[in-house]
Amino acid sequence: MIGKTVSHYRILEKLGGGGMGVVYKAEDTTLGRLIALKFLPPEVAENPQLLERFVREAKAAAALNHPHICTIHEIGEHDGAPFIAMELLEGQTLRAAITGGPMSEIRLLQMGQEVAEALVEAHAKGIVHRDIKPANLFVTRLGHAKILDFGLAKLAPQAGGMEAVAGRSTDPTEADLTRPGSAVGTVAYMSPEQALGEEVDARSDLFSLGAVLYEMATARKAFDGASPVAIFDAILHKEPTAVARIVPEISPEVEQVIVRLLQKDRDLRYQTAADLVADLRRLEQSSNSGRSATITETAPTAPAEPSPPMTGNQHSPKSRPAGPPRSM
Repeated sequence: MIGKTVSHYRILEKLGGGGMGVVYKAEDTTLGRLIALKFLPPEVAENPQLLERFVREAKAAAALNHPHICTIHEIGEHDGAPFIAMELLEGQTLRAAITGGPMSEIRLLQMGQEVAEALVEAHAKGIVHRDIKPANLFVTRLGHAKILDFGLAKLAPQAGGMEAVAGRSTDPTEADLTRPGSAVGTVAYMSPEQALGEEVDARSDLFSLGAVLYEMATARKAFDGASPVAIFDAILHKEPTAVARIVPEISPEVEQVIVRLLQKDRDLRYQTAADLVADLRRLEQSSNSGRSATITETAPTAPAEPSPPMTGNQHSPKSRPAGPPRSM
């Protein structure tokens, strides 16, 4: 493919590939800019379900206009192979960024806020990503976050309808290409309801983002195991090791946000990405100014002794309440 011209794109080099696509760096000869071309691999191009998923990624992402979502320019076809022309990003995936160890708390707050802001936009358009994970989050050269890969996105008719989002029929078989009762996503970052194959909503993405923030804070997966079955069991029945046991310097307020995101009961999580953005923004501002912050709603934990009320001029206490049960 190198050196070939596809539509008005001249392919320059291969950037990478995976199960859902091969990505090339290309030049848009009409506009004189560099872009990325994503092709469906030949061996799965004739699979109707995978082809529909590929098209769905383009339509779902193209319906979104947000600085923290990778921009889709065009969907086309070349010699029977469909492709997506998209924004060329410089940087690395979040998965690569956190291999060296935990991120600083301020970077976690900044990037978590950017991803949550992008989810506000997606959820407002009725789009549930269903595969939020470090490999699908990109850290640009300037340090900003971008959500990638909407190939597993669910276009929910209740929030504007698929016709409004992607110009498609609202037939249930098109709204969600997976069979009822089947789990969709990447196992280690699935919400409990997602792992059980139940109906998911925006709160499922928030659980997955909680697992990502946990990994950013600790450089460890929140839920891990020797097999997918073991990971499913951990998601459904076990609690991650408390962040403070791995990274003692983590602030109680930031840990509390992660705890709340990882509640197994979706009614106990953040109910909207906008609520999460508000708390992360307050925590970032207080971290920059050296003050403590109070988040809007606490996760269901019970400190051994009530803490005295904080004022805007007080610093966060250095000690933690003894032995609060952590319910995630």
